[in-house]
Amino acid sequence: MIPRYARPQAADIWSPQTKYRIWFEIEAHATDALAELGVVPEAAAAAIWAKGKDAVFDSDRIDDIERVVKHDVIAFLTHVAEIVGPEARFLHQGMTSSDVLDTCLAVQLARSADLLIEGVDRVLAALKTRALEHKFTPTVGRSHGIHAEPTTFGLKLAGHYAEFQRGRVRLLAAREEIATCAISGAVGTFANIDPRVEAHVAAKMGLSVEPVSTQVIPRDRHAAFFAALAVVAASVERLATEIRHLQRTEVLEAEEYFDVGQKGSSAMPHKRNPVLTENLTGLARLVRSAVVPALEDVALWHERDISHSSVERGIGPDATVHLDFALNRLAGVVERLLIYPENMQKNLDRLGGLVHSQRVLLALTQKGMAREAAYSAVQRNAMRVWRGEGQFLDFLKADPQIAPLLPDAELEALFDLNYHFKAVDLVFQRVFGA
Repeated sequence: MIPRYARPQAADIWSPQTKYRIWFEIEAHATDALAELGVVPEAAAAAIWAKGKDAVFDSDRIDDIERVVKHDVIAFLTHVAEIVGPEARFLHQGMTSSDVLDTCLAVQLARSADLLIEGVDRVLAALKTRALEHKFTPTVGRSHGIHAEPTTFGLKLAGHYAEFQRGRVRLLAAREEIATCAISGAVGTFANIDPRVEAHVAAKMGLSVEPVSTQVIPRDRHAAFFAALAVVAASVERLATEIRHLQRTEVLEAEEYFDVGQKGSSAMPHKRNPVLTENLTGLARLVRSAVVPALEDVALWHERDISHSSVERGIGPDATVHLDFALNRLAGVVERLLIYPENMQKNLDRLGGLVHSQRVLLALTQKGMAREAAYSAVQRNAMRVWRGEGQFLDFLKADPQIAPLLPDAELEALFDLNYHFKAVDLVFQRVFGA
């Protein structure tokens, strides 16, 4: 992960000390279950907890051991034995390293998902507040980047709110799917460990039991998890891109907050750049980059190999920590977003009323004109406005093909901005409820 884009609570999930603490808990809970089954002495299980529950594991010492044994879990168990003493021989009975590693990864991803859901909730709260604030603030809707028809800024934000609601549902499903425990031993047959040990560890670690672990937890779960993160990241980028466009000098309908003392350019003192949303666009790309390797991890050799391991050591922290940072940064952007209704109205008026062209087209067809003829008549006058020759309504009133069918008063009524907002309440009720 990149510390610049990491919140401490998200990064801590992936710290060596947190990882080793989870490893110890998995091993100790398994030993408890084995003690209840009479496989190991109860006194030994108690001693392991007594000596290890408050231990600070020495990452450097574990690394030193691993350089000799070339195996991370063995290095960890060797270090635990140095802390616990003779009772440590009862750790890892019938288990394989994947039991520890995969179950730990499930815990880390589940904890990360909890933070991500909190981040989405903060984004949702910000979007709802600003959407209600600007529920009926007129602005121009754009398609292909070109003026289309009027909408409201609140409707824009409501659309993003609904999208993040769907993202939240996906994260909840991803969390549930990833939070599984495997304590099944070599090739997943439970030959040397009782399935009741797995059930005990799962309950203690807040996980469900993996139905079939082939020594590893199937990686389709992980692929689905990172895909869910990628979709949320895409939603982050869509909103960030919208804000970036709206902040362009020629548009300036909304703008990132510019703090006192902030500098926009090392060369140009006047600059106020959308640096936060540009940063969010880049972070979204980084999160999405985890999807392809996660999908490629699904196809392991036979019951297991470790081609997935090196991938997950990178994408696990990177994707979760950076998406956590992005969600909280995005929430801050929306909370403090500067919004300029006057510029929205100015931009709405820039094309001299062309945003009402569809209403004129439909009115002409209802008066009996063929659709193709009506389209041609409206477009003919619209193109004059595009060329800067005057106002759309004036040209329509003077058009000999249109004026006989639509008197001035009827034409003027077709330019009523509020006509476009009659369903805003309905949409808001759909999105936000009563």
